[in-house]
Amino acid sequence: MPLAENVAEARHGAQLVLATWSIPEDTADTIALILTELAANAVRHARTPGRTFDVSLTYDGEKVVEIEVADGSPRRPVVKAFDPESTSGRGLLLVEALADAWEVGEREFGKSVWARALVRS
Repeated sequence: MPLAENVAEARHGAQLVLATWSIPEDTADTIALILTELAANAVRHARTPGRTFDVSLTYDGEKVVEIEVADGSPRRPVVKAFDPESTSGRGLLLVEALADAWEVGEREFGKSVWARALVRS
């Protein structure tokens, strides 16, 4: 089952990979935040016994990094309206604001949430 500490591990691993790709720090921070929000959603909303979540980063070597977080739940994420009184529920709003594109895809077991970030020098 996905655990909260897995989110920090995924973020740290992503930061290491982004550094090896020489992604500029501000872009790497944005990518790490997007990944963190998607992974946190997988932990909070996709608790499926016997399954965890998978994280994938791909880079075209020039200008596009793609972030993918897949989990075992078929439930699609829902962007909630902003509520200034709420203490949660802003993750997908952040993803929507920070990513250059994002979408949800189905998998054989569960779903995959994918986001794209352009590398700006």
